[in-house]
Amino acid sequence: MNPFEMVVAIVAITAIASVIRAKYGVLRRGRGEAFVHRGPDPEAERLRAEVKALKDRVAVLERLATDSSTALEREFDKLRDRD
Repeated sequence: MNPFEMVVAIVAITAIASVIRAKYGVLRRGRGEAFVHRGPDPEAERLRAEVKALKDRVAVLERLATDSSTALEREFDKLRDRD
């Protein structure tokens, strides 16, 4: 094995090890390593709920846009009768 191949092998092994450490949440702090437990992110959950609500609204708007005009008029009449 020539020196160039050895350097490439060392760099590849180091890169693979750091990817594995990042995947499993191991952080290096000082001399030791600490495992970071990743729980559910409240911001991500809020954004997921918001996206779901927006998808529901878009589905309703698509349905209204593709329905015939008589069906749309019936929907408006139903809404007027509610009030």
